[in-house]
Amino acid sequence: MAKKNVAIGFMGTQLDSGLGAGRWEKWRPTISLVQHEDTLIDRLELFHATKHRSLAQVLAADIANVSPETVVNLVPMDVADPWDFGEMYGALYDWARGYRFDPVHEQYWAHITTGTHVAQICMFLMVESRFIPGVLLQTAPPKKQTRGSPGSYTLIDLDLSRYDVLAQRFSQAHTEALDFLKSGIPTRNQRFNALIEEIERVAVRSQAPILLTGPTGAGKSHLARRMYELKKSRHQVQGEFVEVNCATLRGDSAASTLFGHKKGAFTGAASERAGLLRTAHQGVLFLDEIGELGLDEQAMLLKAVEEKRFLPMGSDREVSSDFELIAGTNRDLRVDVAQGRFREDLFARINLWAYTLPGLAQRPEDIEPHVDHLLARAAAQSGRAVRFNVEAKARYLQFARSGEALWRGNFRDLLASVTRMATLADGGRISTNLVDAEIQRLRWLWQPQGGTRASTVDLDAVLPAGSASTLDLFDRLQLEAVIQVCREASTLSDAGRRLFDQSRAQRTVINDADRLRKYLLKFGLSWETVREAM
Repeated sequence: MAKKNVAIGFMGTQLDSGLGAGRWEKWRPTISLVQHEDTLIDRLELFHATKHRSLAQVLAADIANVSPETVVNLVPMDVADPWDFGEMYGALYDWARGYRFDPVHEQYWAHITTGTHVAQICMFLMVESRFIPGVLLQTAPPKKQTRGSPGSYTLIDLDLSRYDVLAQRFSQAHTEALDFLKSGIPTRNQRFNALIEEIERVAVRSQAPILLTGPTGAGKSHLARRMYELKKSRHQVQGEFVEVNCATLRGDSAASTLFGHKKGAFTGAASERAGLLRTAHQGVLFLDEIGELGLDEQAMLLKAVEEKRFLPMGSDREVSSDFELIAGTNRDLRVDVAQGRFREDLFARINLWAYTLPGLAQRPEDIEPHVDHLLARAAAQSGRAVRFNVEAKARYLQFARSGEALWRGNFRDLLASVTRMATLADGGRISTNLVDAEIQRLRWLWQPQGGTRASTVDLDAVLPAGSASTLDLFDRLQLEAVIQVCREASTLSDAGRRLFDQSRAQRTVINDADRLRKYLLKFGLSWETVREAM
């Protein structure tokens, strides 16, 4: 079914004017839109100043006379100075943000022949920035003026990648998009903010796969959904956001869940199933823990990403799905590729845009704004405002930012902690006693069984290839413990103070950072390589 044509433009107070019968003798740009026999304008959104409403009504009546099938919406748009760029762009921007576009069923033509030059430039910018998801429409009079001649028109499809951001309002939209991706939380971590700024640009400019890595609870799933919502607000996707945790897929159910199956494809396949890839058509598919997929499913996914086609289980006919892929993992897929657990060609395909989200322990300056955000959210959900006493908040933040706070579950741990305190706060006030109790609870939570520190360090991923296997058990255990402390510390000096907290008292010259640096160097490591391998 063909899409409907929707034209959007300004009424020309000079070119479209005329009240007597003689008006039909001249070329009028807006009237010419509906005079082409081979093109039907299904709807016209016509901007006009309130003071020119009478002319707009005459124009609408003339359009109805020429093309009864065209619906004309008269849209009042009052601008104090139509030659003022800021005012004109702001008026168009506000209209576009409130208009219900439907790109699946309609195509939009922004008419740039009428209106002031500033209005035409602003219309160009609205299309270029995708706030109007369509193309430009330029009309021209006939070479020889004849009665009823519509002249000609040209559709101009902009290549958005060729243009820089020109408008202040678009800059504001960029800022709003960053704030949206961060859920309105005023994060302070410089590395994280820079990462989100690049993700925002990629999300609205690229349809290529995006890979989000980072520890469990770092916010990969939440960020993926916000990226989808940002794309949808820009009319870049029309389908659903489909999320699946690949760690929950096993055996035949893995391929069936993702790619669908025909009835009878395997034992228990009592009916046909579409699969999540088809559910995500024209939307976004988020595959969390993609490293858990089997090799067969990885091969099928690669074909689906590259060709937008795949075979459901038990079918001999390919189906199609045009989806955008966001993948998440807490594993180092480079190691999995080297060990044969993950396909190198799939990794290359999804690794065009790869971002590592830092854990909460690596963003101590962001703990306070997140605590404030979580308390505000808890208040909105419960209808009961909860606040810290000044001393209680200082005590909680001091612990939360210290090396003692491991935040193994990252933001999930923080959410649980704030929820407990908000629930137990009498009179809506979190006291120091409540904070002390919560700190004890977190210490217990993060203490491994047996009271010893459990190592989660993969030396094969940190050390140069093959060198881990040459270490004595003593050196291996010691190095694992040192790297674990480095990852929990905020700086090299902080890690050194923890590691040498007793022997440093016996030294006249104290340089914990230098001692740690020299220790790591014995194994060909540096502070930077240890942190980058997280």
